Amino acid sequence: MKTMIVTLAGLLFVSQATTADEVAAIAGRGTLLFEDAFERDEPEPDGEAIGEGWTSNSGWRAKGRKQVDLDEGVMKVTRVKEADHGVAIFHDVSFQDGAVALRFKLRPGDDLGLDFVDRELKSVHAGHLCMAVVTLKNLRLIDHKTGGMDNQIRAQRQAGELTPELKKLLATKVSVRPLELSADAWHSLLVVVEGDVMRVNIDGRKAGVFQSPGMAHPTKRMITLAVNKSAWVDDVKIWRLK
Repeated sequence: MKTMIVTLAGLLFVSQATTADEVAAIAGRGTLLFEDAFERDEPEPDGEAIGEGWTSNSGWRAKGRKQVDLDEGVMKVTRVKEADHGVAIFHDVSFQDGAVALRFKLRPGDDLGLDFVDRELKSVHAGHLCMAVVTLKNLRLIDHKTGGMDNQIRAQRQAGELTPELKKLLATKVSVRPLELSADAWHSLLVVVEGDVMRVNIDGRKAGVFQSPGMAHPTKRMITLAVNKSAWVDDVKIWRLK
């Protein structure tokens, strides 16, 4: 079993519960929809075929170049120089309230996002609802639905026409918490969305809680792992809570 090394300090919320305890609690009241430990090889070493229902944007964003590699039981993600967008790795799910647990490893400058999506919702860009983004130094919790991915707000932002009132509104749609995570070490992540609240545990500690209306969107139809540079991911589990 891979060794987990933990360094996490400077948080506003501290818990003595382990990640295993938190996951067991979620498993006890939820329905496991999907799990993947990536213990397999691609059919062709030079091709991107993740399997188990995963797809990515490499075909249209990276000119078909391989950006996701299954190696030694780990999903290793690296954005290639040809890509005009960060790497996005998709998996269909279906829930209103749910939880995602995984392990991850980052290097300096890396980030890993977990995005909840409903592509059938046409009022927001690409169906983006809410997201947790982890770096070695901070955690960002974002309400995209009523914030920056709302089509009207996004159009004004891209046109450089954000009013002071809109800037003030957007500032309320993001919560940022400090982290101190070790580079090149495995960490555990648990993201739970229930009602209008998203809460995150990292390495068995409460890393952040954010309440915002976009979290309560009734149909989460997909999760996306978002990587702007590189990241390693393993042991993904997804539960429906409602």
